[in-house]
Amino acid sequence: MAETERITFPHESGAAVATLPEAFQQTVTLRPDAVALRTVGGIQQITWAQYAARVEAIAGGLAALGVGRGDTVGIMLTNRPEFHLVDTAALHLGAIPFSIYNTSSPDQIEYLFGNAENTVVITEQVFLPAIRAAHTAVTTTVVVDGAASDAMTLAELEATSAPDGFDLDASWRAVQPEDLATLIYTSGTTGPPKGVEITHRNVIAQLAALEQHVEVGFDDRVISYLPAAHIADRVSSHGANMVRGIQVTTVPDPREIAAALPEVRPTFFFGVPRVWQKIRAGIEAKMAEESSPVKKNLAAWALGAGAASAKAHLDGRSEGLLGGVQHGLADKLVLHKVRAAIGMDEITFAGSGAAAIPAEVLQFFLGLGIPVLEVWGMSETTGVSTMTTAENLKIGTVGKPVAGVETKLADDGELLIRGPVVMRGYRKQPDKTAETIDADGWLATGDIASIDADGNVTIVDRKKELIINEAGKNMSPTNIENAMKAASSLIGQVVAIGDAKPYVSALVVLDPDAAAARAKHLNIPDADVATVAGRREVLDEVTTAIREGNGTLSRVEQIKRFTIVPDAWDPGGDELTPTMKLRRKPIATKYADHIVKMYDDAPAADVVDLR
Repeated sequence: MAETERITFPHESGAAVATLPEAFQQTVTLRPDAVALRTVGGIQQITWAQYAARVEAIAGGLAALGVGRGDTVGIMLTNRPEFHLVDTAALHLGAIPFSIYNTSSPDQIEYLFGNAENTVVITEQVFLPAIRAAHTAVTTTVVVDGAASDAMTLAELEATSAPDGFDLDASWRAVQPEDLATLIYTSGTTGPPKGVEITHRNVIAQLAALEQHVEVGFDDRVISYLPAAHIADRVSSHGANMVRGIQVTTVPDPREIAAALPEVRPTFFFGVPRVWQKIRAGIEAKMAEESSPVKKNLAAWALGAGAASAKAHLDGRSEGLLGGVQHGLADKLVLHKVRAAIGMDEITFAGSGAAAIPAEVLQFFLGLGIPVLEVWGMSETTGVSTMTTAENLKIGTVGKPVAGVETKLADDGELLIRGPVVMRGYRKQPDKTAETIDADGWLATGDIASIDADGNVTIVDRKKELIINEAGKNMSPTNIENAMKAASSLIGQVVAIGDAKPYVSALVVLDPDAAAARAKHLNIPDADVATVAGRREVLDEVTTAIREGNGTLSRVEQIKRFTIVPDAWDPGGDELTPTMKLRRKPIATKYADHIVKMYDDAPAADVVDLR
């Protein structure tokens, strides 16, 4: 897209925009008294007029600190309205605001800030020790939640007079589509994170592509709970807020999302697979706790009727007169009440992405009356590159390319992407950029995929993560792992092992919430994950689930031995990235002794042999 090209968004003005600050300046004029940003319960609410005034004040304060076009501004915040205020203000200066994960250690902060070269960071008091322990070039720290020594408060920044001659209008008008809008630091399953350079053009193109399938505006609501360091939240809540006017409710603790949903009743909701799995587990747990046999049987019948209707839809056939009547009655008596209870009765778009989601979970929600669309993309493609749709709900695929995106397969089956959503490159790593984007603009995704005759993309697995056993058989560890997780909500994580091995084995990690529920059921309510994992009843339940999961796989893919790891794995820890992807190499190193035991001739007592 040339600098003069612009994209028209069909919210009330119908005006065209080319950059994020330009979009924001149009959006704020449309409904100035409407609430733009809020917290759960409306404890804090910021109208568009207030949003604009605070952006102007913060931009002036940042300019007084010397922040200008092309400068980076570090952000380390939980999901809160202040993130949107400071990020948008920085964008109006032509600066490059970027977020880092709140789990970052001092060493990681040192690396990230060193790569970004920011001298300003905006944060909260709880993160100050980690930031100050890092050796960085930061000269100014701004704290948004009260006073702290050797730091400015956000109020003080807003009260700081802008430099003489500063003109906010001229500043944001000078921003060009090819200017950087942010840096997204990849989670780094191997090696240090790479700084993905995302331009204004990239974000605008992404929102324009999504507009073809997702119509949102001022009357829509979204919950911001994923980290702002992740491309999904930055585009689907922050970007959509500025460009489309969607109202954002911030939830600082993602563990509180289930409680926030009924209050917000979002019309747009994006969840990573684990969120959808937890919502499903919560519904099933509620059913299991029902004391009335009549209500329990009615709920089971209704979910069954919904599931039958979903299967008919997926098979491309009519559910029939009787099926239609049963489904309608089930929805009236039970299903719509379940949707209301979980806060999803006004959903117009529900999406899942960031990792593969078991087909059973998608089928469950479709039966509930919530078609969850699967999206695929990367930080390097500004988020969504392909997606299923209500008209093309091909479960098992990630759908077709969104508008403006081209796909093709390399000779080895690697998925290649081209289009205006493709990043500018990796910050300060021209060699890595050249390895990833060829001279014709095709980005190598690192995913092995297939593309059917209709253009639907199926992701097989990460190119570097395929298991090749002793016999030379190629297998997808993700496919194996998802089969196990779909069999029981008690299983939180599974790591399939088997590269150059005679058979597949697995490390199994319990889901902490499900483990807590089992602990209560076993009359050990205060037990930790390790204690729960050691109970015979739990081992038997996991064994049954593994056998069930194996039943959906070919013989060579089936897990022959497994062991339960008596630890909880937290996002951002040794085993998981902040976005819940497995860090396979660190896991293989850390749990090397467990893995060796699963291939011993005589397995240890904590290894379950299913052969």
